[in-house]
Amino acid sequence: DLITFNAAISACEKSGQWQKALQLFRVMAQRMVERNTITFNAAISACEKGDEWEKALHIFSVVASGRMELDATTLNAAVSACEKGGQWKKALQLFSVMAHRE
Repeated sequence: DLITFNAAISACEKSGQWQKALQLFRVMAQRMVERNTITFNAAISACEKGDEWEKALHIFSVVASGRMELDATTLNAAVSACEKGGQWKKALQLFSVMAHRE
């Protein structure tokens, strides 16, 4: 269920297992388990910890294009992933996305 998946993705993120976190993230979609802001935040953070800024931005774009609520944690995780990848222009674009949603 959602809580179990979120806990597992967060545990993977905290232990540096970004590939496993994303695998669980995909399994949720395959099993039609509804993902929430916590799920997306944990997946983006896992990508950030794995220096996978492009994957983090892809997940962020899924959130931004849907009806999912973006919060400060979502933005911070995505910006941090960009920062670690040396993508400061992309980080600035994220702020623009957030400004247009409000």
